[in-house]
Amino acid sequence: MRHAICWGIGLVLLAAATFATAADGGAVASIKGKDGAPMVLIPAGPFLMGSNEGLPNERPEHTVTLKEFYIDVYEVTAGLYQKFLESGKQEIHSGQSDDAISSLEERPVVGVIWNEAAKYCQWAGKRLPTEAEWEKAARGTDGRRYPWGHMQPFVDIANYNRGVWVSEAITLVPVGSGLEGMSVRHGLKEGGKSPYGLFHMAGNAAEWVNDWYDREYYQTSPDTNPPGPSLGEKRVLRGGSWADLPAALRVTARFSAEPDFEDRTVGFRCAMDVGK
Repeated sequence: MRHAICWGIGLVLLAAATFATAADGGAVASIKGKDGAPMVLIPAGPFLMGSNEGLPNERPEHTVTLKEFYIDVYEVTAGLYQKFLESGKQEIHSGQSDDAISSLEERPVVGVIWNEAAKYCQWAGKRLPTEAEWEKAARGTDGRRYPWGHMQPFVDIANYNRGVWVSEAITLVPVGSGLEGMSVRHGLKEGGKSPYGLFHMAGNAAEWVNDWYDREYYQTSPDTNPPGPSLGEKRVLRGGSWADLPAALRVTARFSAEPDFEDRTVGFRCAMDVGK
């Protein structure tokens, strides 16, 4: 059954860039997308992708160079997704009771198939990130195992290993929706941010990316701006979810599902080319 989504934050025009602080102390350019979601600039340059210690589909560890791009700070929320539905650009698949609306709009939208995620990003003037872009945004350039470093996850740093689904309002953690003062009040995992300040790149909702899945892709992929395989049967999922064990939260962990896979563990975030 398609999961609940709700009304929320309105559209705004692309804002002028501001600056945040990266984990290494450097400045990170920050903007708001056309859907109002905050985005940060991931600078151009090389990073270490994959792992020789992980599963076979994560090997070999290799250096990839990417052009600069923007990516959402938060997973797309149910509130923002509802605005997309209200625009008439996507068929509404399920209803939601009025009683639950206020408690859900700040949480990630889940139960979204790949094509719906791609359509939302297009509607917002964005696109799904490539697998390589997602991993750099989650990992940075120092080869860390998790967005926050090499330390194993624990409950105060990531939303994971929750076991049985209860409800969106209980199982999912609010992403914050860019609102001031939300982190303490709603229990956001500040310590779990990526080097570029992104939230929930491990846990909460697993995330669709643009690429088709090929378990041996790293053996032949280009070392500059890899676009993923040209064809495939499944799309890549990254980041692990509220239901997963720590191994699934590693920044190099690769999962896949058919594009029409629909699950309470799966959401997404968008990326955008610079200068668009």
